[in-house]
Amino acid sequence: MTADQWIALVAGIVGGALRVGAPFLFVSLGECLTEKSGRINLGLEGVLVLSAMAAFGGAYLTDSAWLGVLIGAAAGAVLALLHGLLCSLDRVNDVATGIALMLLGTGLAFYLGKPLIQPQAPQIPAIPLGFWSDNPVVRSALQLNALVPGGVALAVLLWWGFARTRADLLVRMAGDSAQATRALGYSVSGLRIAATTAGGFIARLGGASLTLFYPGSWNEGISSGQGLIAVALVIFARWSPLRCSSAARAPSASAGATTCSTPCPTHSRW
Repeated sequence: MTADQWIALVAGIVGGALRVGAPFLFVSLGECLTEKSGRINLGLEGVLVLSAMAAFGGAYLTDSAWLGVLIGAAAGAVLALLHGLLCSLDRVNDVATGIALMLLGTGLAFYLGKPLIQPQAPQIPAIPLGFWSDNPVVRSALQLNALVPGGVALAVLLWWGFARTRADLLVRMAGDSAQATRALGYSVSGLRIAATTAGGFIARLGGASLTLFYPGSWNEGISSGQGLIAVALVIFARWSPLRCSSAARAPSASAGATTCSTPCPTHSRW
């Protein structure tokens, strides 16, 4: 292989990992925040699929990718809020509720999203990381989702916030010791509902990345279980936002290698 071919190969692997890893990044960060409060949300798979459909539909109807992202945000946050409210009831199991809401979210997405399978919607802008190269394959491969830098910054902010800010310390206390939280006069249920809702809001960015960047269209198999994989990544990362950011690249590395096994076509959503 020539030097240019090696550069194209490495660029394809890196670019493919960044594209495929975006949903894992946002869903794992959202679940990390949720689990820090002492609650597990297996319904994030439903949040991911529903927000993907809502973001695509919103972008298609408004002709704006960013409005689509906001609409997907609202859909994901509402489903996560429902999970938080249900789990605050007596004798309600987090895991069972999460599975039920996962089925609800995916069912709603499949039903409401049937008219959206064929249309094309505006895409999230790409950051051209391959501007330095004259090779069209490299330039095409290194098109970065504009949401990813925000996700990395969010991981750093959460890592800093869990140790430095009062709000995040309260979230951790609600997860570590409910009795201590009540003794200080705070509502454990309120903190957990807020953390679960915020986690769903963050996770919806992963759904928007699926339908508005890569692969950039809506279909019923868009997620392929990425929401559940991201929940496992949080445990693998030991509930650290920075480790979640790194672990999100693990499932996407092989996909990146597969992506670059053939020349990357030039496309506006890449």
